Amino acid sequence: MNEHPSPTPPATSGTPRFDERLSVPLWWYLPALGLGVLLGAEVHMGYPGLRSWIGYAIAIPLCVGALLWLGHVRVRVVDGELRAGEARLPLRHVGRVDVVPRERKQQALGPELDPAAFLLHRAWIGPVVRIEVTDPDSDVPYWVVSTRDPDALVAALGR
Repeated sequence: MNEHPSPTPPATSGTPRFDERLSVPLWWYLPALGLGVLLGAEVHMGYPGLRSWIGYAIAIPLCVGALLWLGHVRVRVVDGELRAGEARLPLRHVGRVDVVPRERKQQALGPELDPAAFLLHRAWIGPVVRIEVTDPDSDVPYWVVSTRDPDALVAALGR
């Protein structure tokens, strides 16, 4: 097996070499709050008294919670592996790594995308990183992972 030398020292247990939360932009919370208030107002108009406020109490937390859930995924390089959401790839099985800028992302995720590839894409994040999988037992040819700092991820992967 052909291993690539890593210019960065290996991570110690529990110390991430790269850690990014793929959160949504902060300004998205304003429209989410507005939507929650609008939905709450629909319920408010239909019920008198204390029951009229139940719509606000349910709709606003649901809209904000949806954005929190959308942005809960993390991309990490820690303990000798790349973790993208729940998926894990040992660094010894990382081959060639390519940064795909925002301008080429549509091509990379469209006609160039292998259906067997692992994809962790967030539309609100510009660049993606394509990571070749060299594990002979894996059916996945490569990973495509969104990141705001592709250079730091490539460096953490040792490429």
